[in-house]
Amino acid sequence: GFRELVDAVGGVRLKVRDRIPIGGVGAPITGWIEPGEQRLDGYQTLWFARSRSGADDYSRMARQKCVMNAMLEQLSPQTVVTKFSAIAEASTGDPVKASWAILVAGIFDVLDGRAARLTNSVSKYGQEYDSIADTVSFGVAPAMIAFHFGHFLELGWTGWVMAFLFTACASLRLARYNVTAGRYLGRFDGLPSPSAAGMVVSTVWFVTWLREAGVSIDMPAVFPALGVAAVGLLMVSPIPYRSNKDLPKLSGYRAVTITVVIFIALIAFPQVSFFIVGLVYVTSGPLEMLYRYRTGKSLELASVLEAGAEEAVETPADEASVTPLREAGGDNTLGRPS
Repeated sequence: GFRELVDAVGGVRLKVRDRIPIGGVGAPITGWIEPGEQRLDGYQTLWFARSRSGADDYSRMARQKCVMNAMLEQLSPQTVVTKFSAIAEASTGDPVKASWAILVAGIFDVLDGRAARLTNSVSKYGQEYDSIADTVSFGVAPAMIAFHFGHFLELGWTGWVMAFLFTACASLRLARYNVTAGRYLGRFDGLPSPSAAGMVVSTVWFVTWLREAGVSIDMPAVFPALGVAAVGLLMVSPIPYRSNKDLPKLSGYRAVTITVVIFIALIAFPQVSFFIVGLVYVTSGPLEMLYRYRTGKSLELASVLEAGAEEAVETPADEASVTPLREAGGDNTLGRPS
């Protein structure tokens, strides 16, 4: 599968530092990968990453890391667009197991930014690299899982278009997130791509759980295809979604109790709980927008808040700003007790 994936994207350009044998360790050496910068096909790339003959584990791990970095750097959105059908044909295997890898990618997506800020290692290169990795993890991979699990191939060309629409929308959503801030305070513009990917994989888990429980679910491929396309369009829509950064911060016994209950609920029946959480969040954006339309309520613009903050910084403290202190029993000097 890895070999076919590399061939599908047109090979990988690598700088080979040492002569790498093809074969060896209990089998005859049938060829060599010569030093120098070159484009390797899937067969050569696989041996470049796995060859053990005359090398220790550290050098082999370094070559594997080199291949991973090269794949992420060279698997650009343009490559995904032009090679999408070839990538889909190469991505055969177990969609359920693959969906768990996306969950791991989502966990690391939450942690990588915090780790970069804690270690003071934020850089422009890291941001671009993270965007490419997110495109693969939350754009390409979920589309491939949906394509095979939902049997989109039965729809012919339409199935390819539906799966590709999800990938294209995820790429556009990530690009918009990198260059523009949200219009409303505490809201994302459009469904976040990790949430969209989570909706796809949680649906795979839920349907698999139902089938294992003896529930027969056989629906035409057009329904999951339309669902995937709809989730993709929600990513590029202007519908505001909660960023959950404005949730009340709990502490003490209550916070511990709520955290434990949520954690137990998620791990007790992950196939059901993750699907319910994902469905609630995906539908919350349109439902809240409909509620605001019916009630005439509006969201607070982020630009208005920023302008107010800038005005507060630029305006010097006047007599009115110390009045509450006087009423509370303080004197005219800020910071000195009465």
